[in-house]
This record gives sequence, C-alpha cells and structure tokens, in this order.
Amino acid sequence: MENKRIQIGIAPIAWTNDDLPDLGSENTFEQCVSEMALAGFKGCEVGNKYPRDTKVLKRALDLRGIKICNAWFSACFTTKPEEEVIKEFIEQRDFLYEMGAKVIGAAEVGNSIQGLPDPIFDAKPVYTEEQWEKVIKGYNKMADLAEEKGMKLSCHHHMGTGVQTMEEIDRFMDSVQDNVYLLYDSGHIYYSEGNYEACLTLLKKYIDRIAHVHLKDVRPEVIEKVRKEKMSFLDGVRAGTFTVPGDGVIDFEPIFKMINENNYEGWMVVEAEQDPAKANPFEYALKARKYIEEKSGF
Repeated sequence: MENKRIQIGIAPIAWTNDDLPDLGSENTFEQCVSEMALAGFKGCEVGNKYPRDTKVLKRALDLRGIKICNAWFSACFTTKPEEEVIKEFIEQRDFLYEMGAKVIGAAEVGNSIQGLPDPIFDAKPVYTEEQWEKVIKGYNKMADLAEEKGMKLSCHHHMGTGVQTMEEIDRFMDSVQDNVYLLYDSGHIYYSEGNYEACLTLLKKYIDRIAHVHLKDVRPEVIEKVRKEKMSFLDGVRAGTFTVPGDGVIDFEPIFKMINENNYEGWMVVEAEQDPAKANPFEYALKARKYIEEKSGF
C-alpha cells in the first residue's frame, strides 16, 4: 500500500492534555515533538504547549522533520454571536495557513458537555431546529473562508456534542455545502454507537467527503464502565477509554484498506488521549507506528 497520498501524524494530546492540564504537565513541548519524530511520525497537530509564534514553531519542527497538519478549533455557534466565532476562526485559519496546514478541524462545542462533570451518555446536547440552523450556516461560512486560502474545513464529530451520533452526522452532512468535509474519528464513532460496524459504515458513507482522519482506538470495558457508572467524558479519559491503534478493540486493517482503495489524500493522525503516567507517550507512539506500518504499509 505504498503511496505518497497519505501521511502519518500524531497528536500531542498523549503527552499533554488540553482539557486535563494535570495530565502530562511535566512533559515539555520539546520532549513531545522530539519523541514524535523519534517514533517515526512526519506530522502533528497543535497542543497547548506549542509556541504560537509561527517562526519559533517552524524552526523547532523543521529541526525534527515534523509538519503541522491540523489543529482543533472550538466553534460555538450555539452560544456565541456568529461574528465572534468567525473572527476566532480567521485567526486560527491564518495561523494554520502560515504553518502549511491544508485542513482545519472544527467541532461545535458551544453547548458541549465533553469538559463538564455530566454523564457523557445521558446529558449530551440535542440541537433544536434553531441551533441546527446556526451551526449549518456557521460551518458553511467557515468552509468558504477556508477555501479562500486553499484549505478544507472538516467537522470533527465528537462525544458530548450535538454532532456525535450517526444520525446527527448524517443530518449535518446532508445539510451543509459540499465544501464542508468530515473529520473521521474511529474512536468517537465507536464510543457513540457502541460497535465496530459503525466505524466502517461511517467511513464508507462519507469516504469522498473526508478531509482528515483520526486513528483512535478504544477499550470497550472502560466504555461500559463509563455508561454504567454515569461517568463524564473526562473521567472516562482518566480511566482509559482511549488508546492507540493496535492496543484496543478496533481492527484498523479494513479501515486502512477502504481509505487507500478510495484514493483518500491527506493525513491519518494517531490521536489517543491517555494519562501519560499510566501510558508512556513515547512507548505508545512507537506501538502505534509499528502497528500502522504492519497493517497498512504506510
């Protein structure tokens, strides 16, 4: 499966967690990107310890042969004035453009519970018609603004948001313009729907509209514990909901095959937030890179 269309990256969230700052607080930016490179990754996303000065960031990454491929954008169309969200988006777009990224991953988190103590399965938001209208209109505008720089906007379906379930993703994708893409996340769709088949169904359905891929594995026994004990999303993270490809239950071989056979062009990024004290980030990065190479040839 050797080709130059697909590149493999990793997210810094395994080293330092943006939502749980105590996880990996001892890990430096330099350690994080050095270990990414040492593990064989060519790209990464942006974490809370990354310099925002593009010259400083470029120099540090160039030394290690790493590129920025995407960064999380928190869209809040359900709770903020549209013009405020768009202003924040343009700042993010311009930062990523300077860093050479081609994709902007956005999630609608205005009324998300992913960072709250609420039970993740019982308290997720369900959009009203008015909220759907705001989100769809806002994403269309962001997509047009991304296009101005030759970039693609991708919606990150995510636990605890109003674009989480298969039904919600379908509604979103059916409603937005064709220049709004999907950020496919294997772990979040498994978590939401509770089965591996959903991973393949979602990928097959939108393979032509996927602009970015997150390779995230899950531990079903932890998901079941989260459900039974009514735990929050972040409590689940601490308990070990997520892990790297090859360490959980998801079989990525059919996923890699479908991605390759449908001429996907872009990044596949390992994104697995765990407690670094329990799951050494470098060790798990090596494990993930080896698994991906064995199963995909990339």
